[in-house]
Amino acid sequence: MNYETCVANDGCTLAFQTSRPLSGSHGPDTPPIVLLMHGFSGSSEYFTRNFGPLSERLWVIAPDMRGHGRSSRTPGGYHVARLAADLRDLLAHIRRHTSVPIVPVGCSIGAAVLWTYVELFTASDFAGFVFVDQGPLQDRSVFGGGWDASRAHTGCYDEASLRAAQDLWVSDPPAAYADLVAGCLGYRQKVPSSAAAAEGGPLPPSPEQAAEDEAFFTRTSAQCDPVWLARLMADHTRYDHREAIDMIDVPTLVMAGRRSGCFPLEGMLETARRLNAVRPGLAKGEVFESGHWLFYEEPDKFNATTAAFVEGCSARAAGST
Repeated sequence: MNYETCVANDGCTLAFQTSRPLSGSHGPDTPPIVLLMHGFSGSSEYFTRNFGPLSERLWVIAPDMRGHGRSSRTPGGYHVARLAADLRDLLAHIRRHTSVPIVPVGCSIGAAVLWTYVELFTASDFAGFVFVDQGPLQDRSVFGGGWDASRAHTGCYDEASLRAAQDLWVSDPPAAYADLVAGCLGYRQKVPSSAAAAEGGPLPPSPEQAAEDEAFFTRTSAQCDPVWLARLMADHTRYDHREAIDMIDVPTLVMAGRRSGCFPLEGMLETARRLNAVRPGLAKGEVFESGHWLFYEEPDKFNATTAAFVEGCSARAAGST
């Protein structure tokens, strides 16, 4: 993986990692692109356990969203819609070099960016979608049949909980980083049972590995401006993406962690349920035995499932042309 950059329409430099140089030769044997989109306060480095295996079968591109990783910091831009516009600029940059099918994998807020992209632009820019451990609405809501604690985010779901989260990120960033790690690593939620392990679920890591995990994710979050993140959080938690899901007309895979500390399974699987109600059979759900960062905790399953899905989407796209 190597870093390259492109420029957004407001001049912001957007960094991304790619397993193939965009300026290289891309013939008929060029594999489809899987576009790995990280979550809140993360970076493309989140996918350190996925780059190698996925690159054996796919062209992997992983952007750092504005305000994250190696991409530029801007005073504004703390809006999901701005991040969706950045994605459109990145996509235009990629399309100047290749026309292979692209399937984005949106993890956490990365999923919200994709839903917003669909609403503002079009789903047809992609051959399929993967949404990872994110519900279409973080806040609880009385609209749409009632969106309560059984579906909404477990920690940031109304004005009071948002304010508490913002205060923590602004006043005590190290505590916010620790809280993020505790909520996103599945083994910090529940100790996997012997039955889950027998079914292929991950075992708890050694104390040394657990400490390394926390240091890795904390170090990544610390690259961001915590005030900027707090403002992004306010925008993110208010978005209701449920109607945007109805606009998707390409194959969709929803991945959810059984031990996620962020959403109940019911909320995350709502995307597949809602899409199948509109277009039966277009979406499917896959439950992992880990947490919010399931791509990190169960990389083998994530890599194999993702590669097979992307290849299937690419074959479908080729067959429809």
